[in-house]
Amino acid sequence: MRNPSVDAPPTRSPYRTAVRAGLWTGLCSVLLLVLVWAEWRPLLSVDGDVSRTTHRWAVADSGATRASRVLTDWVWDPLTMRLLCAAVAGWLVWRRSAWWTAAWLVTVSAVGTLLQQGLKAAVGRARPVWPDPVDSAHYASYPSGHALTATVVLGLLLWLLHRRGARPAVWRTAVAVAVVSVVGVGLTRVWLGVHWLSDVLGGWLMGAMLVALAIAAHLRWRP
Repeated sequence: MRNPSVDAPPTRSPYRTAVRAGLWTGLCSVLLLVLVWAEWRPLLSVDGDVSRTTHRWAVADSGATRASRVLTDWVWDPLTMRLLCAAVAGWLVWRRSAWWTAAWLVTVSAVGTLLQQGLKAAVGRARPVWPDPVDSAHYASYPSGHALTATVVLGLLLWLLHRRGARPAVWRTAVAVAVVSVVGVGLTRVWLGVHWLSDVLGGWLMGAMLVALAIAAHLRWRP
């Protein structure tokens, strides 16, 4: 008779899984950053084709454009995400026993902000320019701060919810809202003509990298 404990495949620890995810997404982030910085022609060609197409749609469909502006400027805005992060951190501090997690949450969010602003200044990529713009934005283009911030904040909050054993219905709803928000904010930035597609991809990848490494740090060093 076989011993189930011997036959069962070894399980990978959550810490190692998070580290590996952080390394892989970090590698992809660096590769995309190099291609953007080097102005790799195939990437610029895809960015241009996508932007021209979506801008034409945005000009023609004023209703979708107005909805995109409301979503990107209010619902999924980085300030909204940071306020949500601060509210959860405040709740964790109020519980007293979770002060370390609250500090971790705020710190990772701040690191994400510093990372995106530093890269914007270093890369200095120009945003798309249109004769008939439907929206405007400040600072340089790469990476998308909206995409990065939403990925970091919602990714961390999802992980905390999972650790606290959320009920299946709550968990599925939270995952759906997070996925729609992260994907949606990236699409609205391209639709409104204020970001290239690779800006959004860069924001998603860097945000995922920060989430994975932050989870690894929490698993390793939480008291």
